[in-house]
Amino acid sequence: MKVFGTDGVRGAVGQWPMTPEFVLKLGWAAGMVLGQEGRRRVLIGKDTRISGYMFESVLEAGFSAAGVDVRLLGPMPTPAIAYLTRTLRGSAGVVISASHNPFHDNGVKFFSASGEKLPDAVEAQIEEMLESPLTVVPSNLLGKAQRIDDAPGRYIEFCKSSVDIGLSLSNLRIVVDCANGAGYQVAPRVFTELGAEVIRIGVEPDGLNINAGVGSTEPAALQRAVAEFRADLGVALDGDGDRVLMVDAEGRVLDGDMLLYIIAADRVRRSGYSGGVVGTQMSNLGLELAIKKLGLPFVRANVGDRYVHEALKHNGWLLGGESSGHILCLDRHTTGDGIIAALQVLSAMKHAGKPLHALAADVQIYPQTLINVRTDQKIDLNNPRITGAVRKVEQTLGDGGRVLLRASGTEPLVRVMVEGACGDEVALHAQNLAAEVRMIAQQ
Repeated sequence: MKVFGTDGVRGAVGQWPMTPEFVLKLGWAAGMVLGQEGRRRVLIGKDTRISGYMFESVLEAGFSAAGVDVRLLGPMPTPAIAYLTRTLRGSAGVVISASHNPFHDNGVKFFSASGEKLPDAVEAQIEEMLESPLTVVPSNLLGKAQRIDDAPGRYIEFCKSSVDIGLSLSNLRIVVDCANGAGYQVAPRVFTELGAEVIRIGVEPDGLNINAGVGSTEPAALQRAVAEFRADLGVALDGDGDRVLMVDAEGRVLDGDMLLYIIAADRVRRSGYSGGVVGTQMSNLGLELAIKKLGLPFVRANVGDRYVHEALKHNGWLLGGESSGHILCLDRHTTGDGIIAALQVLSAMKHAGKPLHALAADVQIYPQTLINVRTDQKIDLNNPRITGAVRKVEQTLGDGGRVLLRASGTEPLVRVMVEGACGDEVALHAQNLAAEVRMIAQQ
């Protein structure tokens, strides 16, 4: 049985594995494995999907059957669960969320006692336990449940502590878009308590509207609000609060690559940071060149924030992220955090005395074309016809471009990405490669 993907267990609600029966068994199996550390206490948080009520209940029952106490946090950003697991001395943290997906999907992901993603070996233990019949501990050993009412306040103070004590966001008007998701209560308060004038959007969750027309995957709503309210900038989170993008006063979107550069440049300028930066296979070539211009090494990990984290730990570095807005500052938090990443960017603005767009002026974002080719069967990307076509494009682009073909880990797709200095040339190369993949898929 293979249920864990790159970010926990995820799927359509009501379809395996996201059924009440399976998630009950998952909670029990996780409790049997994670409760062996002696603390026997897990924290459960969720985003604002309507199905979160159902999955919270069955997870609570599963952990209780395994003899593990549960602390219920309610709607809270994913990185908040990671932090609270550490500070409340839990043996694990559990998040019920499908991140940026629509409401009809949901998922379950886990953090270790140290607030990091579970190692592959522990996930394998949980999957092995799922093969066993569900048992219940004696009644006197059943786990108890308790709600933690002050969880939002604890996390807000943690976010504020990630910047200098003297930092003030006064004189800044900021639009904060919470995607009708997990950050709708805490995110606006963080920026308000640091002195900013905050305009809130995406803060009216109804269980069905998470990520719907708002948030980091739909930046048009934030762009309109920044223009309407004549704001200095905008901040958009995704549904579970671990991704962020920002919009400057002119409505230009700054994605994760540009925000990561701003943070790295600020660290070099103010503290002499000399470690490296980790991106992914999808990070723009412009980010790589700009980071190297700062005098820092740059490496690419596989797509997924857990792989960025692994590369950072392996190299002993602190900064990494994805174009999608997962940004890790390991000197501030153990995992990607949209609010904390935004605060690092705002701190850089304040210290440099420059507007947002000026801080990213040294990053030349290269045109990039991404085409998703749907396939009914698995395609061997080492097929000589594909590798030959890729090689020809790479020779044409030289050092001024990149080609990436990869199979999606969650959908029957092959992603074809070409990047280079000329947008028209890049688009043509991507279309030709995608056509080659389609031809092979039809054979």
